[in-house]
Amino acid sequence: MKLPEKVTIKEVGPRDGLQNEPHQISTEHKVAWIDHLSESGLSYIEVTSFVHPKWIPQLADAAEVLSSIQRKPGITYAALVPNMHGLRRALEGNADEVSVFMSASESHNKNNINKTITETLPVLKEVVSEAKRAGKTVRGYVSTVIACPYEGMISPEQVKEIGARLFDMGIDELSLGETIGVAAPTDVERLLDTLLPEFGPDRLAMHFHDTRGTALANVSKALEMGISTFDSALGGLGGCPYAKGAAGNVATEDLAYMLDAMGMETGVRMEALIEAGELMESILGKPLKSKQLEIYRKVEKG
Repeated sequence: MKLPEKVTIKEVGPRDGLQNEPHQISTEHKVAWIDHLSESGLSYIEVTSFVHPKWIPQLADAAEVLSSIQRKPGITYAALVPNMHGLRRALEGNADEVSVFMSASESHNKNNINKTITETLPVLKEVVSEAKRAGKTVRGYVSTVIACPYEGMISPEQVKEIGARLFDMGIDELSLGETIGVAAPTDVERLLDTLLPEFGPDRLAMHFHDTRGTALANVSKALEMGISTFDSALGGLGGCPYAKGAAGNVATEDLAYMLDAMGMETGVRMEALIEAGELMESILGKPLKSKQLEIYRKVEKG
């Protein structure tokens, strides 16, 4: 089995992780947490989202957060944008990379974006074109790539069609979101068997949620198939406001531990992740759901 020698972990906790938290977190706390993450060796942090505060109140302070963090050289600080208004705000805040998003399933797209897939595509095309003109790299997210909370299982061909449309617009990377966390490694294999011949492994990333406890197993299958970029959230934070019951992302520290144990280089320092995890636990007033933090509490703290 040939595995990648180096794997990129893309931290999405400040955006995808916090957007589902019910209690408002202060801008000051968000900035402090992101600054801690910047000390961990991560090369990519998705800082926030410029969606309308009506839809995601937790991220209403996107501009303030983006302008207040202490940026470190070598780290990409990214922001999610839904439309041209969001893009303008992200560019004003000098986001290093912008991300656009849509779903592979019609029902989830309507619930998440309030548009049909057909209506969404021209909006994203304009955003991608303008972002590229501004000299930014652009990431495309596709949600519900395995299954949809409204429609059930999703065809890999359906995902490939959406991916092709996004790459035709000019995105640099496609992140495949297993939004509701029900996939098994065989589902991942079936999806990548369809997408890899079309797009290759270097332009794809995997974004697994851990609802059924299969996220790391799915990461392992994707690694076997040549994928070397994975999204994760510190402490397993996250969920989806439009997918009832979906659990958080695969935990960054659990992912980093497994990759290190498998002999792959990530550049991430576990002790720094633990410190950042402890900080967020104190901010939220509750323990985070990751094995590494659980072990740290039991072993290191007694």
